[in-house]
Amino acid sequence: MEYLLFYLTIFLTHIIQGITGFAGTLLAMPLSLRLVGMGTAVPVLNGLGLASGIYVWLGNRKWVDRHELIRALVVMIPAMLLGAALRSLLAGEQRTLYYILGGIVLALAIKGIIETFLIRSDGKPKRLPPVLAYGSLALAGIVHGLFVCGGPLLIIYLADRLRQKEAFRATLSTIWIFLNGILLITQIIAGDWTLRLLGVQLTALPVLFLAMAIGSLLYRKMNQRLFMIITYILLLFSGISLFLK
Repeated sequence: MEYLLFYLTIFLTHIIQGITGFAGTLLAMPLSLRLVGMGTAVPVLNGLGLASGIYVWLGNRKWVDRHELIRALVVMIPAMLLGAALRSLLAGEQRTLYYILGGIVLALAIKGIIETFLIRSDGKPKRLPPVLAYGSLALAGIVHGLFVCGGPLLIIYLADRLRQKEAFRATLSTIWIFLNGILLITQIIAGDWTLRLLGVQLTALPVLFLAMAIGSLLYRKMNQRLFMIITYILLLFSGISLFLK
């Protein structure tokens, strides 16, 4: 029953991923940790993040901003490897890791809700100071190494740099290909993958692609703001759930 709910979680959250280019793993992670545990949730969702990045890149690669792609990777890859090392060190402290992720998710959800409902944008937004911009990239890398869900922190940087939604979505998805690919290699080397886990991954892939296809269709035909509101509300409940584990 837990795995059926896990696949349902993947399906629903990756419809959002198909629409926005991010948030699928972050939305899926809290409930997935409760359903199947960190040993299954982290590697499987990492593999799905890699697959979803390739899915979006194949149809949108001409929009990738190579300058911002290289800049993000140079900062995030070392930070991500640091996050992965920290996860290994804290392997026996899962409750601590849940609380850390819960705090990050709640902070991002509250920030998104405030910006969506209470702050009106007048004119062109001011660019982030370099310290905040690169700081958000480094923190995104650490969080991605820990939980495979540094997307919202990366959004803070990319939304400041890429105003065109096609370039934003394509560049973001390409970054996931590199980062999740590196994480997959480190997980294989560390012995995290087993035949049972591979079976779970292969079962989840058709669920992912169906969800991404639906999300991509909605991305072209429906109001994106509505789905961002839903995303932030779901983030709020997901973050709260981690403190109740």
